[in-house]
Amino acid sequence: MATIPRRARLVAGIALAASAALALTSCAADSSAGTNSDGGGSSGDAATATSLADFASLSDLEAAAKEEGALNVIALPRDWANYGEILDLFAERYPEITINEASPDVSSAEEIQAAETNQGLDTAPDVFDLGLAVALENTDVFAPYKVESFDEIPDALKEPSGLFVGDYGGYMSIGYDSSKFDEPTSLDDLMGADFKGAVAINGDPTQAGAAFGAVGLAAVQSGGDLDDFQPGIDFFGELQQAGNFLKVDVTPATVTSGETPVVFDWDYLNAAAGADNENWQVVVLDGVGYASYYNQAINKDAPNPAAARLWQEFLYSDDVQNLWLKGGARPARMEAMTETGTIDADLAAALPEVPAETVVPTEEQSAAAGTLLGEKWAAAVQ
Repeated sequence: MATIPRRARLVAGIALAASAALALTSCAADSSAGTNSDGGGSSGDAATATSLADFASLSDLEAAAKEEGALNVIALPRDWANYGEILDLFAERYPEITINEASPDVSSAEEIQAAETNQGLDTAPDVFDLGLAVALENTDVFAPYKVESFDEIPDALKEPSGLFVGDYGGYMSIGYDSSKFDEPTSLDDLMGADFKGAVAINGDPTQAGAAFGAVGLAAVQSGGDLDDFQPGIDFFGELQQAGNFLKVDVTPATVTSGETPVVFDWDYLNAAAGADNENWQVVVLDGVGYASYYNQAINKDAPNPAAARLWQEFLYSDDVQNLWLKGGARPARMEAMTETGTIDADLAAALPEVPAETVVPTEEQSAAAGTLLGEKWAAAVQ
C-alpha cells in the first residue's frame, strides 16, 4: 500500500452526540491503578505505571521524566491543530527534556510500524497520535494509562483502561476563498458554474481520513446515512461530471496560492490552512454534521516511559486543551472545562457554528463504507 501522509490519515470516529460546541456527557470511569511500593521514579516503575498515583505526585513524575531527558514523538505536524505551540510549550516548561520530532507527515499505520521497526531502540516513539481505526487494531502495542483528569473525558472518547483516549476533534467543513465565492450553504451550491474546477478534498477517500469524511458528510447531507455512503459517492460523481471536482491534494500551500480555492476538510485544518489567506472562510453546513476525534496512546515499549506519561498529563491539562482549542479543534475535556470555567471562552465562541445533530461512524460502519468506496469511488470520479 502506498504511504498515506499525516494530513490524509484514515479516521474512524467514536459515536457521540454534539451541541454547538460538540459538548459531550462526561461520566466517571473506573480508576484501578496500582501503586509502586517505592513511589515510582525509575524507568522500570514508569513503564508499568497506570496513573499518576504510581509516581506519588506530578513532581515525582516530572523528576523521573527529566532523568530520562528525552521524549520521542511522531506524526505531529506543527501546523496541525496547533501542535507547534503545544510542542514549544512543553520544551519551555521542561528544558531538561529534549523533544525528538520524527516523521511529522507519516500515517497512523506508519506510527505503529515505526514502533515495531525500532523496538528496543532509543529511537522508538514514546507516544502516538492516532485515528480510531488504527488504535483499535493495535491495542497490544499500547500501555494503559489514566491521566489525572481521566474522569473528565467522556466515556465515548476513551478505552476504559486508558489504552487510548480521544484528545481533539472537529467537524467536516468547507473552506472557501470569500473573495471569489459566496458562502456555500448547501452541497447543491457547489454544483453551480461559479465553482468550475474549484472543489477539492484532502486525498483519496479509500485511504485518507479527511477525504473519507468528506464523502461521509455528502452522504448524510444527501439523504444517506452512516450505513449508506452511496449518496455521498453519487454527489462527488455528479460534481466530477459538472467539471467542478478538483483532483488536487490539499495543503496550506495550495490554499495560500489559490490552487485549491474550495476545500472539504476538518474545520480546524481548514481554519489553519487559511492562516495566510485573509479571505479564507470556513463553514459547517446546516443539517446533519459529521465529526471525528484523534486519539492518544503510549507505546508499551517506550524508551522514555516517564516522559511519555508526563506528555499525556501535559496534553490533558487545561493549558494544552485550550491550545488545541486555539488551533480550532475541540478538546476532549471541553464540556468539563466549560462547567468549571477553565475553558477559554473567547476561543470557544470563535469556533464555527455547527448543527445540533452530529454523527460519527462506528468502526463497523467505517469498514463497510470503506469497502463500498473501494468498489465504487474510482469509477464515480474518473
